[in-house]
Amino acid sequence: MKRRTALAYLAATAVVSPMVHAQPSEIRPRIIRFGYGLNENSNQGRAVKVFAQEVERLSGGKMRVRAIGAAALGTDIQMQQALIGGAQEMMVGSTATLVGITKEMALWDTPFLFNSSAEADAVLDGPVGRKVADKLQDKGLVGLVYWENGFRQLTNNKHPITRLEDFQGIKLRVMQNNIFIDSFKSLGVNAIPLPFSELFTALETRAVDGQENPYNTILSSKFHEVQKYLTITNHVYSPWIVLASKKWWDTLNAAERKVLLDAAVKSRDFERKDTREEAARALAELKAKGMQVNELSPAEANRMREKLTAVHASIADQVGRDLWNELQAELAKIRNRS
Repeated sequence: MKRRTALAYLAATAVVSPMVHAQPSEIRPRIIRFGYGLNENSNQGRAVKVFAQEVERLSGGKMRVRAIGAAALGTDIQMQQALIGGAQEMMVGSTATLVGITKEMALWDTPFLFNSSAEADAVLDGPVGRKVADKLQDKGLVGLVYWENGFRQLTNNKHPITRLEDFQGIKLRVMQNNIFIDSFKSLGVNAIPLPFSELFTALETRAVDGQENPYNTILSSKFHEVQKYLTITNHVYSPWIVLASKKWWDTLNAAERKVLLDAAVKSRDFERKDTREEAARALAELKAKGMQVNELSPAEANRMREKLTAVHASIADQVGRDLWNELQAELAKIRNRS
């Protein structure tokens, strides 16, 4: 009798206890792997952190960004392919490395295209910038917003660049992008395409003599430790672009997409302000750390422009004359307003 009572009790508790002790299951947040090339303490790293915080805030914790910097997920090109294949969700990287995927991205590689950051903002955030970014969707990528990398400057270990002839024979690392390669070859440079992740070692071992990047990147990447001369050229305005995998983007609902777009705009505004403030500090710090800095004279800059005329024409042919003319019309409108 006692045994039957005990069995009955066990049977009852087996049914009842799950109801008594059950806890509401927690909804796991959607984890977004966001890759970038620079280190966590760079302007890029700080802006990714702002994006991550904003995504978590706007989604009420339902979406969380796992930021992975220092090229730990690969080079820009490798991450782009991971996004296209759906193996990674998001990244930020150079528009220059996208030219092989979407030819219209070559617009932003045009030497001496913008006279100021304000002009760049107006074009990149305007109809031309949006049109170019939207071209990525056919290739498996979604362009959200453009960030600022900044005007690019030259560094090298051989001698100061004060005139066009000083470029002759310098082994210069350039991005893996035909326009950059052609532009520097036309100036007499031995242009060597290398991924950014390999650049410091190449400079340190003298596999290349120099490189070109904005002040912020030169400082945060410690290129001053392996480079002696810095020449202010402002030869190209270099944007970054925040990208999402289209395969992944298509799985999101409208509310989730809005969270990401709103957070991207917030991070863009922060990043541009932060980058511009840092650029002035970075130049002063590079001088203090011993780099010899000189500015290319307007006359020599004009000589460079003349050498690059053919590059402009080739870019116009590559992206299409209609888009090129639309860009030039937009720039003319902006300059007339200022």
